[in-house]
Parts: sequence; C-alpha cells; structure tokens
Amino acid sequence: MPVNQDVIITCALTGAGDTVGRSPHVPVTPEQIAASAVEAAEAGAAVVHIHVREPETGAPSRDPRLYRQVVERIRETGTDVVINLTAGMGGDLVIDPEAPLRQLPGTDLVSGLDRLPHVEELLPDICTLDCGSLNFGDGSNLYVSTPDMLRTGAKRIQELGVRPELEIFDTGQLWFAKQLLAERLLDDPTVFQLCMGIPWGAPADPGVLQSMVNMLPRGAQWASFALGRMQMPWVAQSILLGGHVRVGLEDNLYLGKGVKATNGQLVERAVRITESLGSRVATPDEAREKLGLRPRS
Repeated sequence: MPVNQDVIITCALTGAGDTVGRSPHVPVTPEQIAASAVEAAEAGAAVVHIHVREPETGAPSRDPRLYRQVVERIRETGTDVVINLTAGMGGDLVIDPEAPLRQLPGTDLVSGLDRLPHVEELLPDICTLDCGSLNFGDGSNLYVSTPDMLRTGAKRIQELGVRPELEIFDTGQLWFAKQLLAERLLDDPTVFQLCMGIPWGAPADPGVLQSMVNMLPRGAQWASFALGRMQMPWVAQSILLGGHVRVGLEDNLYLGKGVKATNGQLVERAVRITESLGSRVATPDEAREKLGLRPRS
C-alpha cells in the first residue's frame, strides 16, 4: 500500500465523552463548537466532525436545534470546510448486570431513523453511520446498532443524498459494511473511518490496522484514528498505509504530557507530520472530489 500523497485531515471537535471537566478547551456551546471548527479549518482541517452538547451541562445531546446553530454559525463565517455530523447518538444502552432487562441512567437508545432528524433537516456533506454494536468500555455500557437498524439508516441516508462515513470499530463491522455495499445501500465511493483503541473494539495495533485496510472494498476512501497518546503516531501510521487522518479533542486532550491542546493545535501538529512524510494536506475542495461530495454551494 503506497504512502498517501494527498491527505484529508478531519478534526473531531468535541465528541460525546466525559471530557468537559478534564480540559478547558473542549467546546460545549454552539458558539464554542463553531469557533473551534473555524480554528481547525484555518489550521488545515478539510473536514470537521461535529457532536453537540447541552450548553448548560456539557452533556451529550442529539437536539437538532443545537446542530442547526453550529452549522449556521460555521457557514455564516464563510469558512470553507466540509461538514460531517455525527449520527451515532441514540445508541447508548446501560444495563443493570444483575437485572439485564433494566436500563440504567445514561441509556439513550432509539431507532435508526430516530438518529437522523438533524441530518434530514440540515443535509450535511457527510454523516456518520456506526456499523455495529460494541461493548463500549468497562462496566455495563453497550453501543447498539443492529443490522436492521443499519439497513434502515443506510437507506435513509442514501435517499437524502448525504455521504455516510462508515465508522468501523472492529473487523466484523467492516464485514457488515461490505454487506451493505453488496445490497446497494451504499454508493461509491465508500468512505470508511477505522476507529482504533476504543475498549473493547479493535486495538491500536498496526497489524490490526493493516488487516482492516486489506479488507476494504476496492476504491474505498478511508481514514483512521487512535485514542489518547496514540493519536499523533496514528497520523503517520494511517498515511503510511495510504489513508487519511483524524485528530481532535474528541479523541485526545493533550499535545504532550501535561500539556492541554486545542483543536487548532492538534490539526497544526497533524499538518507537520503529514508534510514531514513528504505528503501534502488536501484542501476542502480536494476532499470533496475524493469523497464524492457535492461541490461547495
């Protein structure tokens, strides 16, 4: 697999994790998230991946009004960046291990279609599709995305003309994503995000990444990321295997030991790594062409 010469950098701005109290740089309000998107774009990100949070508490949200505020604020600035909205919220199930049919606080579990109202309303360039269920960390937390949910969601995203970014947390999920392609519920070019190091999915192991890359359908565009201190090594790892990259505060809060990062700083470092490998950073228009997106309106 050749080194990727034209690298799309995605910045995942805030995520849904319990990170707000761990860094003052994690954006919470729509104003902060939009400003962080602009900062990331100016630093070299062609794509921004967007979650929203409840402004008062920082808790994760799937409120379409918050997504609209973020997207409108980004667009009002005139910043040229590809908008990627998560559609993964609504899959969280926390069970009582002694009474597994009883749901515990933290559960937010809805149907595949009910994860898409903000996508239907805003028609972003990209939305994510998390391609399977997962034991999500220790304890009794599950992420639920069944084959039936995925088929329903993929069909609706296809009808909307939005490009799904296929979030892959393990090899079985990649196998099922290829099944969606075989069933014509996905259009070419397929776009994959290989998510490494999330307990208990695929480990951040270069051999595992290589195996997943070997499984990708012909002509797929793909990126990969890893969590925490592995974020920046994974920038190089992905480029060397022919892929694109993702950085951002969703996945890592630090520039170095004890040094809290901003999204812009993480993108700047990814740019330096990309260029040090002899590759160049793709512009938003180049990203749109590679990913089969609509031209900027």
